[in-house]
Amino acid sequence: MAERIIGRNAVMEALRTGRQIEKLTVLRQKPGAKAEGSLKKILAKAKDQHIPVDYADRAGLDRMAGGGVHQGVIAAVSDYEYRTVEDLLQTAEQRGEAPFLIILDGLEDPHNLGAIMRTAECAGAHGIIIPERRSVTVNATVMKTSAGAAEHIGCARVTNIARAIGQLQERGVWIYGCDMDGTSCYQTDLTGPAAIVIGNEGIGISRLVREKCDFIISIPMKGRINSLNASNAAAIVTYEALRQRDGTV
Repeated sequence: MAERIIGRNAVMEALRTGRQIEKLTVLRQKPGAKAEGSLKKILAKAKDQHIPVDYADRAGLDRMAGGGVHQGVIAAVSDYEYRTVEDLLQTAEQRGEAPFLIILDGLEDPHNLGAIMRTAECAGAHGIIIPERRSVTVNATVMKTSAGAAEHIGCARVTNIARAIGQLQERGVWIYGCDMDGTSCYQTDLTGPAAIVIGNEGIGISRLVREKCDFIISIPMKGRINSLNASNAAAIVTYEALRQRDGTV
């Protein structure tokens, strides 16, 4: 069954990156009206790539989008192509950079995954690793939330996160678990080959995965609550790693 990408930014990125799009469904214009702005550009690219375009009324698009904000365009695409961990390491090697990965231990909210993919892509990470079971997958909501980043950042699905961590450690990658009671991320050296582990929205990092980490790091908290949304925590630590790796103050 084909996945659906909804929203103009996400669809445009899919077109730009050459994602195999089976069909576009676009909001039917009023008689005499013409598509404008980003929708006009989307239709031009679809024509260049010989992608079929269907037209539907707003109610039809709303049903297809399942309540999502489609902005008048939905793309039916082939299922998301996951990468392997080796693919992600090769991406780092091709860029001539030390590996920089994000590992998500049991994340369940597709909005969080989409936001983390967007952050990871913007920060220059080489990929994301998620488990096959008890975890969100890269679906239409993730594509939409990532604002097109899912078309650029590689995502690997593994059968066992702890085993994947062991494989990375054998390749010289240090594993940093983001959890409570750790050393401040601002006082931790994140400049070398690194993988940052972000846990489940409710329970955090699992015990087995925590034990496999080389370091436990945390984000200083000054308020009356002691935790952040998973995507917010990932953004803070990811950009601290980028700051250090770029040698900026």
